[in-house]
This record gives sequence, structure tokens and C-alpha cells, in this order.
Amino acid sequence: MTPDRFQAWAVRQALPLWSENGFDRDRTLFHERLDFSGRPIILPALRLMVQARQIATYCRAALRGDHDAGDLALRCLAEVEHRYHRADGAAGWIFSLAPDGRPADRRRDLYGHAFILYAHAWACRLSGDPGLRRRTGEMATELETIFSTPGPGFMDAVPPQDAIRRQNPHMHLLESWLALFEATGEDIYRHRAAGLVTLAITHFIDPASGLLLEDFTTDWRPLHPAGQNRAEPGHLLEWSWLLHEYLRLCAPRDADAIRQVAMRLHTTALAHTASVHPPVIRNAVGQDGRIVDEGTRIWPQTELIRSLGMNTASPALIAGVLAHFATHYIPPNLNGGWIDRLNADGTPAMDHMPASSLYHIYGAVCDLTDGRKAGCRNAAGRLSHSGP
Repeated sequence: MTPDRFQAWAVRQALPLWSENGFDRDRTLFHERLDFSGRPIILPALRLMVQARQIATYCRAALRGDHDAGDLALRCLAEVEHRYHRADGAAGWIFSLAPDGRPADRRRDLYGHAFILYAHAWACRLSGDPGLRRRTGEMATELETIFSTPGPGFMDAVPPQDAIRRQNPHMHLLESWLALFEATGEDIYRHRAAGLVTLAITHFIDPASGLLLEDFTTDWRPLHPAGQNRAEPGHLLEWSWLLHEYLRLCAPRDADAIRQVAMRLHTTALAHTASVHPPVIRNAVGQDGRIVDEGTRIWPQTELIRSLGMNTASPALIAGVLAHFATHYIPPNLNGGWIDRLNADGTPAMDHMPASSLYHIYGAVCDLTDGRKAGCRNAAGRLSHSGP
């Protein structure tokens, strides 16, 4: 499979499937799951995170001219603001919504809040609405208030489920700050991004192994003793890409040092695929390099695709990875759908398609096909500065 065919599959099959079968027009919200025949699976709750990812994806697709569902995405965002934001009278966004329109889970989680800001960044680019941009700024400040801690970083959830601090929601918050900086040009987002980059470089990465660890104590020490912590190679690739995005957008003074960190994350992740050709990203490894979860998910493979494109890998390597991806994760019989999880033996580990994967897949399509070209980002940037 070539990058152009990967893009064609996304544009002609995946995006239409999830804006048609995957959209509930009665509720003006996206479905969370489809079965392998493309029929919606009705769930007892719809998560904020999934709505946000789909909104961002379709705003981005509209900006690129890949799929004309921008109005649908903006209408969904308006519904999500109405249904999820302060739905129980308290600050922030509820975690999920019940079928009757009432809150299903009132928890505030940093992961979901990061993604709704990410959705707003893309919606600001698409709409050019200064009112939306102003509200987005207020929501960003609200997030910092809700999840604040005495030290660097943020709480994972309010009320807290445990005392663990996790890198993952901080990674997506960095993604949101960068998207908002690109959409608005407001320095406050660049400063917020810089703080998270510093936190990641100084605390998340194990200097000895080069692995980016997952779980930490409240003062950002690794949760388990040395050598016993867990890492996900897909997140190394995701952080590598984000650090490159930070360099591209923010041009920090310590760019060379950050670039070296980004490159090491990329090479460390690939080192754990050295015996497999084409490379396949496994779910998790230990600090000693042993694979502790041999299953795979679709999103680490999309991060591999994006990372190979960013690091100008050989066309043959990219073609091999895409061919493996097409065979195992997006087989033709699913008509634009995917298999999200595979067991270690390569058999499917799920009986449905989760909507949340589209954000990863389409992100890989955009970055692989556009690379560092102006593409949709420059066009989006011109739209986004229509406000004051």
C-alpha cells in the first residue's frame, strides 16, 4: 500500500462511514461503536473524549478538503457544549452522557478535558468564530483551575480515583496547547506547552533506557522501583512527534536538546521491533526491554506510520508497514472500518469498531501525506486569525 492509497481509503471509505453510519442525527452526537457490518452499537453512555476526537477529525478533514462534514462537526460541538459543559452545575465537562440526556458519569478527567480543547482548536480554525475562540480561552483557564496541583502538572481526575499521576493525559494536553497556539497565535498556549515539555523531559523519560514511563507518584517519581516500570512504545512515538511539533511551532532556545530527545524516543521505540520486519509496535515493554504485553492495537501502528514519514524513512519500509497495516487492521471487508486490537497471535481481540481510533488513523494520513509541507495547517492558520 502506498501513502496515496492509504489516504484514498481514509477519504473514500473511513470518513464517510463514520460521518454517516457513525453519526446519530437524532441526538446530533457521534456513535462510539459500530459492529463489523457497520451498524451502530447503542451504549449506556457516550464519552466526552470520543465526541471531541470525532469533532476535531471532521473539522480537520473539512479544512483539507478531504470530506465535507465540517458543518456536521460544528453542530455536534454546539450540542456537546450544551450537553456536557457544566451539565451538573459544576465547572468543567462531565465524563459521559446518558441516553436521556442527563449526566451518566459526573467525573472530571484531564484526558477528556484535553481532547475537548483539541476539538475547539480545530473548530476555531474551521469556523473563524471569535466568540468560539473567546470561550475556548475561558475553558482552557477552567481546566487549569479544576486540575491544579501544588507542583508541576495536573491531577488526572476530579475527584481523584487514586494517587497516581499519568503521563498520558499530559501528552494529549500538550497536543491541545500546541493546536490552540497554532489556531490562535496566543502566547499563553505556547507558554503552557513549554511547561509540559519541561515536565516530560525532566520526569517522564528514564535516562538509562530511554523509555518514556507511564505512571508516577504525586511528586513525579516513577511509581515502581527502578527496572519495574512499564512503558508503551506507541507513546514514545507519539511524544517524539509532539516534540517535533513543539519545535516547529514554538522555536524554543533549547531546540537542539529537545530535538535529540525526540530522536532518541523514536529510535528507542523502533529498537523494540528490531526482530520483526516490517516493524510492529507491541502494547507494552518493561524497563529492561522485555515485552510485557505482546498484543497490538491500531493506534501505535498509526504512530509508527506518522513517525516514519516524519523521519523520512525509505519508501520501501513505509510501504511494508502500510501493507501490514492494511492486511491486519483495515481489511477490505470492513469497508472503511478497522480492527482495533489484535492478540499476540494476530487474531482479533474485539468484536466491534471503536470510533475513537479515527483520530489516530486520520492524523497519520495527514502527516504521512503532507509531511512538513504547508498543507492544511497553513491554510487553517490563515482562517484561524480572523479574530482579534
